[in-house]
Amino acid sequence: MNAVPEGIVGAGVKPRHGATLRVEHLCKRFGGLEVFRDISFELPPGSVLGIIGPNGAGKTTLINVICGMLTPSSGRITLDERDISGLPFHTLSRQGVVRSFQQTNTFRSETVRENLLRSIQFSGGDNAGWDGIQDLLVEFELDGIIDERSENLPYGSQKMLGLLMAYLTRPAVLLLDEPAAGLERSERLRIDRLVHAAQSRIGCSVLIVEHDMELIKRLCPSGIVLDAGRVLASGPPSEVLARPDVIDAYMGASEEG
Repeated sequence: MNAVPEGIVGAGVKPRHGATLRVEHLCKRFGGLEVFRDISFELPPGSVLGIIGPNGAGKTTLINVICGMLTPSSGRITLDERDISGLPFHTLSRQGVVRSFQQTNTFRSETVRENLLRSIQFSGGDNAGWDGIQDLLVEFELDGIIDERSENLPYGSQKMLGLLMAYLTRPAVLLLDEPAAGLERSERLRIDRLVHAAQSRIGCSVLIVEHDMELIKRLCPSGIVLDAGRVLASGPPSEVLARPDVIDAYMGASEEG
């Protein structure tokens, strides 16, 4: 694992003991439509797993099921041997299963400061922890706009704010749904730092759904390729992305509208 860049984590982010997430034979159907089937993997504390695949493969639905926004049709999800299958989103977030979103997801009428304080307080911290995150604000270029309302920020800053908010809740499992979507190349490198910090300083595991294959190769020792709701391949991303069947799956995928 790469070294964590200095300054990415301040004293305001208290460590949380990591937890092992297990997904066993997970399936999701909407009526007669099967979105995905028989998905299994394990995420030990501090690990990073990439989920890749063409549009419509079931990647975001998988995150929605794991985090409790949707209930599984069958299969099992455990967090340190506790069955969390079907528990609602608000319950799982309190237990440390936290997700980000493809689009920006902040309290738009509140300032950057107020958004971040909400996350600190959610994790059981208080306003005294504010002093410990100054380096984070500099890293994500939010220090100069701390009193700006979220709705007035450019897209990249809103996305960085949302990712930092998820991190500050001190998750046991962090689910990142296309964190690089809409970001400039230089901004995408901050995701690397966030993931490394989550691994080493908080001890959480990270699952990344992403179309940026270079980011997946940099951050994920292992990956799973989904195609039409089934596992097409798994293993080191550099290897699975070279497979002819994986290449065919991507080449045959239609672009989103």
